[in-house]
Amino acid sequence: MQTVLGANGQIAEVLTDYLYENITDEIRLVSRNPVRRHDTDQLLAADLTDPDAASRAVQGSDIAYLTVGLPMDSTRWERQFPAIMANTIAACREHGTKLVFFDNTYMYPRTSTPQTEDTEFRPAGRKSVVRATIATMLLDEMRTGAVDAVICRAPEFYGPGKTKSLTNSAVFDRIRQGRRAMIPVSAHTRRSLIWTPDAARAMGLIGNTPDAYGQTWHLPVDPARPSYADMISVAREITGHRIRHATIPAVAFTIGSLFDKSAKEVSELIPRYGVDNIFDSTKFAARFPDFPITPYRQGIGEILGGRP
Repeated sequence: MQTVLGANGQIAEVLTDYLYENITDEIRLVSRNPVRRHDTDQLLAADLTDPDAASRAVQGSDIAYLTVGLPMDSTRWERQFPAIMANTIAACREHGTKLVFFDNTYMYPRTSTPQTEDTEFRPAGRKSVVRATIATMLLDEMRTGAVDAVICRAPEFYGPGKTKSLTNSAVFDRIRQGRRAMIPVSAHTRRSLIWTPDAARAMGLIGNTPDAYGQTWHLPVDPARPSYADMISVAREITGHRIRHATIPAVAFTIGSLFDKSAKEVSELIPRYGVDNIFDSTKFAARFPDFPITPYRQGIGEILGGRP
């Protein structure tokens, strides 16, 4: 039995399909309101902030994948994410279940220095502190051998379906709708974006590779790392249309955060767009050389509904 905790998001859905098609049809989907994707899926409604519910969710599982996402709300993150991690660790320890944690890069420094699995945590902002806290909680358990776990870390998303990210919503979704793309801070810094189906499939692959455990893995990205200006150029070639765009300066997000809660939540991340973002996934590429990584041009073409 393999269990997906937080089963309704884009990553979880593709992960579930990967497991069903390649690993097992014994899959349990856990969320507050789980939805079946395959006839054999087992559904379990659970609130993972409840330790008893977390234990029931994991019981009988060989591997559990923690893919829970929460809305961009710092207070909710501070209240719920540490509880979810603590309860999941305790449940996996209780039932002898391996744990695969889907992580992000919020805790990394806001610099252009290439990010590797050994990059130190230097959180800046409430959500970044939460992400550093829960990753460290799991790393401490891994070091003592209390739980057999692996961390799968991804940079900002772009992708189809339910994919949520600033790049998707501000750039690609607006292009698809025929609206002006809104580029955060700079059109010329280099960006590392991960295609969400690649992230999910890579997570499933790592979770079913015994010698991958006890480590942190950067999930695979196309090493091209284009700027937003490059992405706009690709979009123009794919659609055959002129793409209107505007660059939104950092100060606009700062001012907006004074009046709008959503802008305030996003503003913590904005400094990262003023420098190159170089997410290094060469460790994954060396260990899994046959894994097909989606090129940016192909991904952008799929999002926009045109030919890659």
